[in-house]
Amino acid sequence: MTARLSAIPGLRLTLGVTLLWLSVVVLVPLSAVALRPFHGGGDAMWATLADARVLSALRLSFGSALLAAALDVPLGLLLVYAIVRLRFPGRRLLDAVIDLPFALPTAVAGIALAALTAPNGWIGAPVQEVLGLKIAYTRAGIVYALMFTGLPFIVRTIEPVLRDFQREAEEAAATLGATRGQTLRRVVLPALAPALIAGFGLAFARAVGEYGSVIFIAGNVPRATEIAPLLIVIRLEEYDDAGAAAVGLAMLVLSFAVLLATSLLQRRLRASVA
Repeated sequence: MTARLSAIPGLRLTLGVTLLWLSVVVLVPLSAVALRPFHGGGDAMWATLADARVLSALRLSFGSALLAAALDVPLGLLLVYAIVRLRFPGRRLLDAVIDLPFALPTAVAGIALAALTAPNGWIGAPVQEVLGLKIAYTRAGIVYALMFTGLPFIVRTIEPVLRDFQREAEEAAATLGATRGQTLRRVVLPALAPALIAGFGLAFARAVGEYGSVIFIAGNVPRATEIAPLLIVIRLEEYDDAGAAAVGLAMLVLSFAVLLATSLLQRRLRASVA
């Protein structure tokens, strides 16, 4: 009997190695996070998740992450347009600076942001003097830090799509009498919408679990400016492994739900564009 030839040589071996690494790197740790909260019993886990301090931390983390990612979308779109379509002195420097949050240690970023937005900082002092608003050690400071860490994900996701976008479509719209604003709304943005949603999802995923750049600027006051990742660390320091895992499981489920929703929305937008 002759052996059947696969259309893709090495498919089974490649698939097996891929699934093995996926299990070791992703599935096994996630399974541990999912199972550990139940070691103390289901009632103990639900009691942990129903605690007012835990609920406040989860609301703050997810609310701040969603707001920061949403604010990063228009800002990232403006930066991408400037980098791709415009020519001005310092454009290459701006392009390089955008990637700084990728390489900068998050603790260093947190210290720098806290110093800048403190009441006597370069940003915090004029804002507090003119507007009467305090940035550092408030929820606004948390959103500011999360915007800093999430912005590169928006920019680098949209940039290749805008570079590949056919400018003939814009020229055709202008020929038909469309204004610049109409061309942007009806031609450019629909083509960029899937990339915008993908960038939003990446920025949110980075922001929701951010720790180092937030703890120095947050103030870390329970039920006010305490984020969920910090609460997990506190529970671990208290030797409450099951409680820490319960908070982690809640973050995992909520994050998966948000990312699933963005993925479905992205797929629908791609289908409508096609």
